[in-house]
Amino acid sequence: MIKKEIIAMLLAGGQGSRLGVLTAQVAKPAVSFGGRYRIIDFPLSNCINSGIDTVGVLTQYQPLRLNSHIGIGIPWDLDRNVGGVTVLPPYEKVGKSEWYTGTANAIYQNMAFMEHYNPDYVLILSGDHIYKMDYEVMLDYHKSHNADVSIAVMPVPQEEANRFGVVVTDDQGRICEFQEKPEHPKSNLASMGIYIFTWKALKEALEALSEQEGCDFGKHVIPYCFDKGERIVAYEFNGYWKDVGTLGSYWESNMELIDIIPEFNLYEEFWKIYTTNDMIPPQYISSGARVYRSLISDGSEIFGTVENSIIGPGVRIGEGAVVRDSIVMQGTVIRRNAVLDRTIVAENSEIGEGAVLGTGEEVPNRARPDIYSYGLAVVGENTSVPAGVKIGKNTAVTGATLPEDYPDGVLASGETLDKAGVFA
Repeated sequence: MIKKEIIAMLLAGGQGSRLGVLTAQVAKPAVSFGGRYRIIDFPLSNCINSGIDTVGVLTQYQPLRLNSHIGIGIPWDLDRNVGGVTVLPPYEKVGKSEWYTGTANAIYQNMAFMEHYNPDYVLILSGDHIYKMDYEVMLDYHKSHNADVSIAVMPVPQEEANRFGVVVTDDQGRICEFQEKPEHPKSNLASMGIYIFTWKALKEALEALSEQEGCDFGKHVIPYCFDKGERIVAYEFNGYWKDVGTLGSYWESNMELIDIIPEFNLYEEFWKIYTTNDMIPPQYISSGARVYRSLISDGSEIFGTVENSIIGPGVRIGEGAVVRDSIVMQGTVIRRNAVLDRTIVAENSEIGEGAVLGTGEEVPNRARPDIYSYGLAVVGENTSVPAGVKIGKNTAVTGATLPEDYPDGVLASGETLDKAGVFA
C-alpha cells in the first residue's frame, strides 16, 4: 500500500445542462474558457501549484474530449509513476452496473482508489469553477483547527445566499449550522463545494450513507457529519471564484479576462494555469485587421475586426467581418462581412458570409428562457450558419442549418433552431 498525506478527488462528470448547446456533446469541465483553456484546467492547475500530486478525476457524461484533454497529465506535471492523475469513470461491479448518482455516491464508488493511497486527508473538488486557490493553505487551516471536515466558504451578497449551501459559524470558525439552499438564509457564507476530510471521517460517512439514493455532499454527507458531532470548520476564501454554470455567468467571466486590469489574471508567474499545448502556428493579424481589447489564441487568422472578444485557437475571421463582445471557440470560421454581437460560437462551426448574429430586440426565449437569456446568441459546435441570414438575441442554433430553415432569412429573437437533435 502507498502512503499519501493528501489526495484530491475531482468531480468532473456533470452535464452542465444550463449551458445549453455548449454541453450537448461535451462535459462541462471540458468546455473552452479564455480562448486556449478548458474549465478543468483551473482546479488541476490549483492541485499541482498546491503540491498535490495525486488526483482522481471522476468522469461520466460525454467523457471522450475530457479524457483526451487530460491524457496522462503531462501539462500539469501529473504524469507520475506513483500518484499523478487517474481518470475514474463508472465501471461494472460484480452483479451490477451502476452510474454515479450523486457527488458523494461517485466518491463512494471509488473507495478502492482512495484506499490504495491510504491518505490522511482527502480533498473534494468540483471540476467546473474558475478560481485560484492554494489548497495547502486550506490544509494547514484544517490541521490547526483539529478538524474532521473543513468547508471552503466565501461571502456572497445576502440576497443571493439562498442559491447556495450556507454555513453559520461561531467565533472560532466552527460550523454550528449548515443550510442547503435555504429560503431564509441565516448567513451569507456560501459553500464553494470544496471540502477537506480526514480519511477516517469521509470513509465512515460514505459507508454509512452507501444505500442513500443520489447521495450528495451538501444534502447528505455534511448533515451526517454534523449529526455525528464531527468537528466541522469553515475556511473563508476571499479570492476570485466563479461558478460558470449559466450562459450569462460563462460569458461574463470570459469578458472579465479582457478588462484593463482583470480581476482574474491569467498571466501571474507564481500561479500558472496549465493546459494542453497543441502544435499549431502563432496567430496572424493582417494589415487590414483591427483588434481591440481581446484575447487572440495561437493559430488564429484575423482579417476583420475583433472588439472585446475571446478568440480560440485556429479561428479564422474573414475580411469585413466584425466580432464584438463575443466568444468564438477553437476551429471556427467566420466568413467575410459576417457580424457577431454578444454571441457564443462553439468549436468547429462556420458562420456564413454576411450573416448577422445577435441582432434585433431582446425577448425571452420561447423554449428555454431559463437557459437562453442575457441577450446572447448561442451557436452549438459543428454548426453551419448560412450566408446572409439574421439571428436574434436569446437564441440557440445547432447543426447543419440551411437557408430554408430561416423564414425570410431570419431566426427571430427568442427562437431556437435544432438540426442536430440535441433538444430532443
